[in-house]
Amino acid sequence: MSRRLFIIAAMLWFTAAAWAQKNQMNLYIWSEYIDPQIITNFEKQFDCKVTVDVYEDNESMVAKLQGGGSSLYDVVVPSDYILPTMLSQKLLAPLRKENVPNMKNINPKFASREYDVGNVYTVPYQWGTAGIYFRKAKGESIDPTWALMFDAKKQIGPFLMIDDMRTCIGAALRYKGYSVNTVDKQQLKEAFEVLVDAKKRSRGFEGGVGGKNKVLGKVCKAAMVYNGDAARGIEEDPSTYFFVPREGSEIWMDNLAVPAKAPHRLMAEKFINYILDPKVGAQLSNFNQYATPNLAAEPYVNAKDKSNPTIYPPPEVMKVLEFTKDLGSNLRLYDELWTEIKSK
Repeated sequence: MSRRLFIIAAMLWFTAAAWAQKNQMNLYIWSEYIDPQIITNFEKQFDCKVTVDVYEDNESMVAKLQGGGSSLYDVVVPSDYILPTMLSQKLLAPLRKENVPNMKNINPKFASREYDVGNVYTVPYQWGTAGIYFRKAKGESIDPTWALMFDAKKQIGPFLMIDDMRTCIGAALRYKGYSVNTVDKQQLKEAFEVLVDAKKRSRGFEGGVGGKNKVLGKVCKAAMVYNGDAARGIEEDPSTYFFVPREGSEIWMDNLAVPAKAPHRLMAEKFINYILDPKVGAQLSNFNQYATPNLAAEPYVNAKDKSNPTIYPPPEVMKVLEFTKDLGSNLRLYDELWTEIKSK
């Protein structure tokens, strides 16, 4: 091959490689949290390849970004309470709003939250809560309380606890009558004692999806899960049931965000804008059965889902739900507690 032909071939190769790299998008998301068809449709519309990696808790996601993942992924899906930590560590890039015009579709109730005023870095993805998912025997009467896991005398049967620090500790705090955001050391000590005792009687810890699957598989009678996991489980097996305990639970909102060193930032913003399309937003909620924060998507959400109390909690349940908040430096109290609970 002549020198000229070699140079031309090399230029073509580098151009093709650059094009291939440009037309990629790497998504890091909770498991079973997006309709695969949404990914397929996005790939076709934008002529790109999307790779998907999954995680089961916010802390694992943040640890991976801290370890260099911020230059590997283009879109991540953090929960509300973890965002101040991510922002303080400069793990996220600001959204170029000219590339995300569908931000206008966000329900004002969920826009410009205190952790990201003006939605500079994030847009809402889905919102929900956590509670108990279980297999109900015919004619069985259930008292809707966390005591079914946290009181040995009222134990519902073999059960799983959720492998999510703030959700699990928050459940114990609500059971004791405290806020899911308390930093009172005595209250946290009481929650610790509740969880250590429950762990000894439990089948261990699982993510929300894993807990749901083990109830469906009859490995255990009950599991602490997120409401969307439960809603999908109930559709698969109507003999299963979900409730938010009367003592209360957390309410959370997950968000779409772009890591600070995202290799395909423009494609990431196109993806975020795509998710905020009304019909795509509805498709998302119809698949994963979590509530949508997209006001324009609501008319396209399945009517049966909009009237499903598992997905959209009724007013009396909303009254006992509490947003999980960032605790700043006091988060170490939870980190230390969780480490000790898991080691017992």
